[in-house]
Amino acid sequence: MSEAQATDRAPGAPEFVRPGDASQAPLAGVACCERLPDREGIGQPLEDEFPADYLLDGRFLIREPIGRSAMATVYRAEDLSDGGRAVAVKVPLLRAESDPVTFGRFLREERIGLILNHPCLLKLIPVAGKKSRPYIVMELLDGCTLACVLHLTKPLPEKDALKIAAVLCGGLKAMHDRGFVHRDIKPANIMICRDRTLRLMDFGLSSEISASRSLIAALTPLFGTPEYMAPEQVMNKKNDERTDVYGLGVVLYQMLTGQLPYKDEDIWKAAQMRVTGDPVAPRRLNPALSPQAEEIVLCALRRKPDDRYCDAVRFRTALLAPELVEVTGLSEGLQPSRLRISIQGTPFLAGALISVSALLAMVGLFLVISHFAGAGR
Repeated sequence: MSEAQATDRAPGAPEFVRPGDASQAPLAGVACCERLPDREGIGQPLEDEFPADYLLDGRFLIREPIGRSAMATVYRAEDLSDGGRAVAVKVPLLRAESDPVTFGRFLREERIGLILNHPCLLKLIPVAGKKSRPYIVMELLDGCTLACVLHLTKPLPEKDALKIAAVLCGGLKAMHDRGFVHRDIKPANIMICRDRTLRLMDFGLSSEISASRSLIAALTPLFGTPEYMAPEQVMNKKNDERTDVYGLGVVLYQMLTGQLPYKDEDIWKAAQMRVTGDPVAPRRLNPALSPQAEEIVLCALRRKPDDRYCDAVRFRTALLAPELVEVTGLSEGLQPSRLRISIQGTPFLAGALISVSALLAMVGLFLVISHFAGAGR
């Protein structure tokens, strides 16, 4: 990371660790940082990608794609206005640009990302002037996502998992202090870097805490990833700092056990499970865990926001000193999930059942009328 980046930070934020100072890095001693793969898979080429050595707006020399999704392609590029500095350029697909909702998410990611400034949050680079097409310029990171790490090693050692979660809490606090909630914390949005730092990425679903209740309760990638959603997201209630505490709790559970707390082929059922029941106690899946680690993750995953850590600071305090955490027996009072259908909690499932019921009633009425009509002949 360049010296220019090291001096460009929010007041009170810790200094970036310069190369070679790994002993002082946030993830110093975390084993997975020592065996990251050379390159993460990026999928098949898409239809409207830039060719190699394409010059974007006379400033960014595109070298190669380094990431692909259903919405955008990310390229390794060189910023010719800054001595050829290596950067990442994220360009939405043309079909994404034509979708107002999806493109709105892309614009939100840029708007919020440029406001945020913390060592654990992906740094966006402002581009002055008019762009020939929409794109986002970001710092180029050397590493792989936590999703890739968990694919290779699961579960992670308890100490490493707690440390990763604690470092992420620092980034979440910075977001919350600026009035934003992330709402889409998952391993695919967390980059583990070779210099033993990490970044929380993708602010496309982030929203102001004061207005973070979604207008649509649909469980689609637009409004979050069902496996990592908090109960209040599923029920379309107000989201705040505790929503991110829950999302990070899901990631911590996955790091400690190698499994998701709620999993089902039916995403509606998986989502409803977190509203009506509790996950399996982590120590049943990984008996090597300490009672304190189990207590921490279960506290973060409480169904009612008021029962969780109230913010990222309290969560981080527990993660940094697990030996001081009081074991209250949360694992002994866990309740299995049960299916509960309501207009508010499961609007689409409830709507589907209402529609089916109405259709059956109409068929029944038709049969009754047909019967009496036939009897009258």
